[in-house]
Amino acid sequence: DCGRPGARRGSCRCTRHTSTATSVAAGVSRGSGGSLPLVTGCRALMQRRCLASRTTGPVRMSSARRRARSAHPMATVGCGSVSDSVRGYPLRAFVICLIAYTTAQMDLALFGYAVPAIRAEFGLTLSEVMAIVSTAFLLGGALLVLLGWLADRVGRLPLFQFSLLGSSFLVALISIAPGVATLTALRGASIAVGGLSYPITGAIITEEMPARQRGLFMGLLQIGYPLGWALASLWSMWLLTEYGWRQLFWVGLVSLPMVWVVRRYLREPPRSVAARSTEAPPRFSDLFASGIRERAITLFVAQFLFVWAYAASIFLFPSFLREVRSLDAFNFSLLIGAGNAIGVLGYVLAAWIGERVWTRRNTVVLWTLLGAMLFQVLVWVPTTFGQILFVYALMSMFFYGSAAVKFAYLAEVFPTRIRALAMACCGSLAVTMGSAAGPYTVSLAIESWGWHLGYATLVGVPLALAGLLYLTLDSLPSGLEVEDIANRIGKEAQPNHG
Repeated sequence: DCGRPGARRGSCRCTRHTSTATSVAAGVSRGSGGSLPLVTGCRALMQRRCLASRTTGPVRMSSARRRARSAHPMATVGCGSVSDSVRGYPLRAFVICLIAYTTAQMDLALFGYAVPAIRAEFGLTLSEVMAIVSTAFLLGGALLVLLGWLADRVGRLPLFQFSLLGSSFLVALISIAPGVATLTALRGASIAVGGLSYPITGAIITEEMPARQRGLFMGLLQIGYPLGWALASLWSMWLLTEYGWRQLFWVGLVSLPMVWVVRRYLREPPRSVAARSTEAPPRFSDLFASGIRERAITLFVAQFLFVWAYAASIFLFPSFLREVRSLDAFNFSLLIGAGNAIGVLGYVLAAWIGERVWTRRNTVVLWTLLGAMLFQVLVWVPTTFGQILFVYALMSMFFYGSAAVKFAYLAEVFPTRIRALAMACCGSLAVTMGSAAGPYTVSLAIESWGWHLGYATLVGVPLALAGLLYLTLDSLPSGLEVEDIANRIGKEAQPNHG
């Protein structure tokens, strides 16, 4: 039975097929106007069969041959397969995605450190500069959904290269923005193009990693967030203090070599190739199909509330440290960078617990609620540099570290055919909308209620609600293949395109 759960992962029987049979069957699939389920389609089309955890039966092989095979993942074009080991291509794909994701986050993080200097040059109030941030995220969010849809239709790699190339130049162009309108437009475009790395790297790792290590490595991928902010802080400590905010954005060009690395050393995931060749093209309406709609809406709202809190906390924190704790640009850059670097431990711990000890859903709830409580402590209690750094690092481990398990959960609960689209809508669009609404609304509350009450209330409450919303979602055991997850949640209703 192709779908039986006992089938051995990484061991599959490949069936040769003639080009005539493939052409005829592909024509029938296209002519029907419907979408063919992945496993059934592969059986009916007599394609080369290599689908992890869905085989006609385990193939007997010697231990030496098994080790060699697991060390060299099969680049199949049929149903797609991954190795039982992370060695070889899966590890290479992870390292490349992590570096690219980190540099993309570094580029986007530069703006946060430049906010106080931008306010000073253009004579803006706190709410006015947050309005720029919000408008830019709204523009970026609209474009990002379209780009995520293209990633499912065109492929992961072409859009990944476009993201790295376009983001580098758009970030660098911010340095010559003559006014607020141009600054906002460039920031919005860079958010859309650079933010595309979120759904694409998530889709690649989900589709290439062995099931038992997928959650761990998806969580480790998320350390690109704090590492990006930490790297941006190093550039800020030098360029922002010595030359000014405009020169800081030249750092965007540093990530350009990653375009060549991605083009040279990454492949299009076989699962993505199979989904595009055997199933109907993705449509936005697919997210509202029966069996998907409720999950998509809940994840969108939870991610929106989380990023409302995240964006407000991270973009307003430099101003909080400057105006309330009286730290200069060098010291608040050092504190934020060091705190995020230490916070990486929380990402790793969350990913490990979600994979090996607990379910991802339950880990998200615990980490998010602990992060909400620690944020209250950060705002109200510490006053010295050392105290603030200690609490901020601890808060980062839980508040920001919860993203490690959120990312993995979001990526694996949607079918391969619409994975990048779902991550763009329920993940990236929610991120941009939360980033648009959160900082601006919180800045208005700060101006009306003061830093402590406004900051603590309108960050802490949405964050706690985001964690509680995950209790309404399925608590899935870790280590399942993405196809098995789809079966466990329930057969996804096929959209009617006819």
